Amino acid sequence: MMATNGKDACGINGDVPSVSSHCNNDSLVNKSHSAVVNGAGTEASSHSRLQNGGTGAERFTFSPEPTIEDIRRMQAEFTDERDWNQFHQPRNLLLAMVGEVGEVSELFQWRGEVAEGLPNWTECEREQLAQELSDVMIYLVELAEKCHVDLPQAVLRKMALNRLKYPASKVHGSAKKYTEYKD
Repeated sequence: MMATNGKDACGINGDVPSVSSHCNNDSLVNKSHSAVVNGAGTEASSHSRLQNGGTGAERFTFSPEPTIEDIRRMQAEFTDERDWNQFHQPRNLLLAMVGEVGEVSELFQWRGEVAEGLPNWTECEREQLAQELSDVMIYLVELAEKCHVDLPQAVLRKMALNRLKYPASKVHGSAKKYTEYKD
């Protein structure tokens, strides 16, 4: 019971995604179309947001809006309008999120390694991925809300813990688990 469905992502009819379960060459009418999320229109950028990450290399960045709180609020309104809170309890949200992660996995299945930026993917495949990742994030944010976890603050605490567990001077260039490093 999500606001979006990645399998519907490739049929664009005006500004609102239409129902389509497969991709074809005509499935993306306009790369810079407006997305409609719970009734609120947002302009989609027709180019990736890249910036200098301090290393001389270009690094992808997210747009500043919507915030995680905006996403929580939009999904809460969407759920309230449909009287779905009775179904959106922590266990159900977790299982739904795991299902959506499975749908993300399907998009990568049988492809072997995939290069950063997905250079060999079609626009339709990229849009399907965006829709499925959005479903995962929406469920994650709603699960955090239902469990009363302040997700942005939890991320800050977790990043601080990770810095202690994986000091750059000790782990640089290694993929070992923190328990494998000698003190």
